Amino acid sequence: MNSRKIQLQAFDRLLTIMDELREQCPWDKKQTMDSLRHLTIEETYELADAILENDLEDVKNELGDLLLHIIFYAKIGSETKAFDIAEVCEAISEKLIHRHPHIYGDVSVEDEEEVKRNWENIKLKEGKNSVLEGVPNGLPALVKANRIQDKVAGVGFDWEKPEQVWTKVQEELAEFQTEVKAQDQKKMEAEFGDVLFSMVNYARFLNINPENALERTNKKFIKRFQYLESKAKALNKSLDTMTLAEMDVFWEEAKEIDS
Repeated sequence: MNSRKIQLQAFDRLLTIMDELREQCPWDKKQTMDSLRHLTIEETYELADAILENDLEDVKNELGDLLLHIIFYAKIGSETKAFDIAEVCEAISEKLIHRHPHIYGDVSVEDEEEVKRNWENIKLKEGKNSVLEGVPNGLPALVKANRIQDKVAGVGFDWEKPEQVWTKVQEELAEFQTEVKAQDQKKMEAEFGDVLFSMVNYARFLNINPENALERTNKKFIKRFQYLESKAKALNKSLDTMTLAEMDVFWEEAKEIDS
């Protein structure tokens, strides 16, 4: 049996199970798009975490959880005759074909950047009023900053070289320090936001995903701090009674373990 047939059978099996659960399970019967929404967000973060950990078994499992949610929404949509899973698949297929004229049409492109520019221009021709309409309001600020910069770069609003962006970062840092010295809280916050925004932009030029970078640092800090806690506990000491010098010994040990 070829792999495509196996994939289609597996997908059909999941659709059948979803039908059965919706008909027979008390919990599944009660769910609505609204009640599933926060669970879908949680599943997305769990998938993102598995990807960062490079745990491919966990990635597979979390993809399954997320796929279940997609099937669930489509099932609910079919019950009101709004849409079904076939229409979901057809809609995304048509969108992909339309937005990839260099594959399905007669357009020629030289590189990835040209593909991105074409993508954004096609969206504007589809009736979008702004290239930024596709940036969800509910995104975390760091992710949103990255998406905003990526979107506007797609239509040519961008720096030419990383060195120019780094100069901008230094300018923003200087402006932030000026407001720190003046102790104007509102202006300090505004300038700090500019610093972060410019750092996100610099990361983009270096092909660094700022969200992933910060989350890896979060995980690294948690791991090292928990090592410090475990060492203090082994010595029957409380962190709030230890000096910074004492804690730093264990912190350096944790760093050595990480390296």
